[in-house]
Amino acid sequence: MSKLTDYGTLVLSQLAAEGAEPSSAGMVASRTRLALPTVSKLLKALTRSGLVVSTRGSQGGYALARAPECITAAEIIDALEGPVAITECSADDGSCDLESFCRVGLAWQRINLSIRDALHQVTLADLQRERNPMPTPDLRSRLEAAAQ
Repeated sequence: MSKLTDYGTLVLSQLAAEGAEPSSAGMVASRTRLALPTVSKLLKALTRSGLVVSTRGSQGGYALARAPECITAAEIIDALEGPVAITECSADDGSCDLESFCRVGLAWQRINLSIRDALHQVTLADLQRERNPMPTPDLRSRLEAAAQ
């Protein structure tokens, strides 16, 4: 996931915190501590994708198009990066020259579907609730066990 998508999640989270009240790009930039050009670029992409609505005028601004519980992590990533595809053959429009005789493509496609399913199960509201850092997995013990 790119840094821009990470920032996009922050922008959406800020809009969620404001509720239905429209927020200006400047206000979002100030509250997220992101640069205004970055916030403007993200708001434009998020509006194009239908996750955010914009209203013109003196009382205008940006707001979420749906409740945070109805916006999934998959939709956020799709809006800012395109659909998740860990290999060429996992993409909807992917075309791999080796696909017709590849022995591992179906496994990667299953893995990709599992990742997408997981991303669809996490909402913007869930992302906002997580305040404790995720525990860091102990990869050394896994590597040592695999080597034995």
